[in-house]
Amino acid sequence: MARDPGRVLIFDTTLRDGEQSPGASLNLEEKLAIAQQLSRLGVDIIEAGFPFASPGDFNAVQRIAQTVGTAEGPVICGLARAAKGDIKACADAVAPAAHRRIHTFIATSDIHLEHKLRKSRAEVLSIAGEMVAYARSLVDDVEFSCEDAGRSDPEFMYQVIEVAIAAGATTINIPDTVGYTTPSEFGALIDGINRHVPNIDQAVISVHGHNDLGLAVANFLEAVKNGARQLECTINGIGERAGNASLEELVMAMHVRRSYFNPFLGRDVSSSEPLTGIRTEEIYKTSRLVSNLTGMAVQPNKAIVGANAFAHESGIHQDGVLKNRLTYEIIDARTIGLADNRISLGKLSGRSAFRARLEELGYNLEREDLDDAFARFKELADRKREISDRDLEAIVSEQVQQQDQATYSLKLVQVSTGTSLQPTATVTLLNSEGAELTEAAIGTGPVDAVCQALNQLAQVPNELVEFSVKSVTEGIDAMGEVTIRLRADGVLYSGHAADTDIVVASAQAFVNALNRLVAGSQHSPLHPQKAPLPVGEMAPADRPRL
Repeated sequence: MARDPGRVLIFDTTLRDGEQSPGASLNLEEKLAIAQQLSRLGVDIIEAGFPFASPGDFNAVQRIAQTVGTAEGPVICGLARAAKGDIKACADAVAPAAHRRIHTFIATSDIHLEHKLRKSRAEVLSIAGEMVAYARSLVDDVEFSCEDAGRSDPEFMYQVIEVAIAAGATTINIPDTVGYTTPSEFGALIDGINRHVPNIDQAVISVHGHNDLGLAVANFLEAVKNGARQLECTINGIGERAGNASLEELVMAMHVRRSYFNPFLGRDVSSSEPLTGIRTEEIYKTSRLVSNLTGMAVQPNKAIVGANAFAHESGIHQDGVLKNRLTYEIIDARTIGLADNRISLGKLSGRSAFRARLEELGYNLEREDLDDAFARFKELADRKREISDRDLEAIVSEQVQQQDQATYSLKLVQVSTGTSLQPTATVTLLNSEGAELTEAAIGTGPVDAVCQALNQLAQVPNELVEFSVKSVTEGIDAMGEVTIRLRADGVLYSGHAADTDIVVASAQAFVNALNRLVAGSQHSPLHPQKAPLPVGEMAPADRPRL
């Protein structure tokens, strides 16, 4: 990849760092759906996961490389610590992609060297050079990161970067791992690298940052002004702790203010050439897809993609917008693919129209999955007069979520409740062998009774830490979308489901979360104690935090 690609490259890490958001774990089919939409969005690089972390992560990266990593598609990247086992696993996982990258890293801050790595600066210099050279022997495209760059001694970091480039790194990433720096500091850090690393002209400078102080996007924009040409970000800004820099905010900031940023990319102020390769009209549907599949709602006042981003409450604002939208809107909502999403799908609609609309929304289902989703659509259409895009998203996100190797599936849920009745639920599950399991329980309310019955059936220790329900659309016949998060051994597992009956939605969401808990935490339904991690598998707490 050229030292200066002539525009700003977008490196999406939704499937790696974004998935590290508590409770945001994705199954293989969900990861594939997101990767395919990221390709349609036009991202340059997809960091598909951390292959050495577990067999599941390895398989997901490999499948994405096979499915999305076409000659016309994005670079498929995997993350690896600066260790031969990690790097070899990463190379094997991304091998099917036409354009593949290994992203390896080691910490450079003294606090990490002393307390985490317990290594000297000389040792880190040696490891960086050796491991980058090893990665370069396996692929032509190698990215090297100085973990915790924001708190590193710049003089030492310059040495590490120089060694990494000499060993074959084609991209140098500067992560603000804990979201510590301010824009002026971060810009100065990038400028210092450009001025003091003698071979920096042989690599693209990338930045990665977290939003702990709410400054990630501002830091990145300052980095672009100082020579960074790759931005590592996530859809909706999801990620560790307060999240990552938000892709949609970065892209639209440079789109709206391109006359301001043009000179920093060596262009004339009036140039209308895009600063990124992103297809902005795909932004909104990508945001919705990630929100639905992760179960992480987008806050209403979120910039660009929040529900209120183009809403006007004030009478003065409303008057101005009616006269000329430019009075109070700097972005045309159609630019991000946001338009009136009321569609004329109903109980008389056919499979072709249903499939076509799903494809427009970013979902490409196999025939069997499409059949199941269409049956669910017809069932809903019998209860609702008009089906909206949000209803379709709820149906399909639940359909995709249930493509896990499920331990349990919900067959029946029935509740009795009222002002003078003790809330009682009867639940029937099918286990993986097809056997029916039935249990009844009482609770403080119908949903609590359902959860109590499900827990008695599953016998997997957990703590319910979040229950939320929201209306998917307006009206008395609206679907209720339920998100449930369970905690087991310090790890969160989320499940979500939608139905016009919120008790049914709650039961299905709880079952989806239970299935992830059983699969992800190595619990056995018969033996709830935690099983040891297989060789080469990393506990969630040990996974890297760039």
